[in-house]
Amino acid sequence: MDLGLKGKRVLVTGGTKSIGRAIVEAFLAEGAVVGFCARDAKLVKERETDWQSKQHRAEGTALDVTDNTALKTWIDDFAGNGGLDHFVANVSAMGTEDTEAGWRKAIDIDIVSTVNATHHARPHLEKTGAGATLAIIGTVAFVEVSGPTSPYRSVKGALVPFAKSLAIDMAPKGVRANVVSPGTILEDGNTWGRQRDAGAERYKRMLARNPSGRMGTPQEVASCVVFLAGSQASFVSGTNFIVDGAMTARVQY
Repeated sequence: MDLGLKGKRVLVTGGTKSIGRAIVEAFLAEGAVVGFCARDAKLVKERETDWQSKQHRAEGTALDVTDNTALKTWIDDFAGNGGLDHFVANVSAMGTEDTEAGWRKAIDIDIVSTVNATHHARPHLEKTGAGATLAIIGTVAFVEVSGPTSPYRSVKGALVPFAKSLAIDMAPKGVRANVVSPGTILEDGNTWGRQRDAGAERYKRMLARNPSGRMGTPQEVASCVVFLAGSQASFVSGTNFIVDGAMTARVQY
């Protein structure tokens, strides 16, 4: 299936690890030109060098997305060098504590930086018009709402109605917006990978709850993001695309 992404210009925040890294690689495999950012300058350079050595067109930038001035400069500079066709917001504070500082950090990274990035990317996407997309990586926040209380589910859940509003607002300009919500994603070294290696009861419980009998991979999430950006999904907008192996019990209407 030709997704029509060859030569398209894509930006991905948080593009060096896990799902973000897989998203960058999936777009590159489709022949896209990808700009990505992350905080770790050394890792950004390593990823850029690796992808460029494989003849991919990847441009890495060391960037903290909570620095709004730097974030806007990064987006404007990339778009000013050939336009912007697709934007993927993929950053998270992850497991912050249920404290004032923890909530502020989660809100700043997961919500405020995503809203800011969207505001900066939107005029460039609208200039591109038909075929442009904006994807927000959320979470299946309604799978397991149990202790300990943390900001993670709440701040990620707030992005779903935000994206829906964007989809309605931008539809007349030919721009689509969707959320991709991963369920339990497993890879060596991530949260679930560490719990698996430690034989944690929570890992065993969550694995047992999934009808698929396994957890997902970053690549399976990335494939959905790239599909939604592609021309074959040109009438899909305003949706929360859940990638969880049927773990979510509720029915979406």
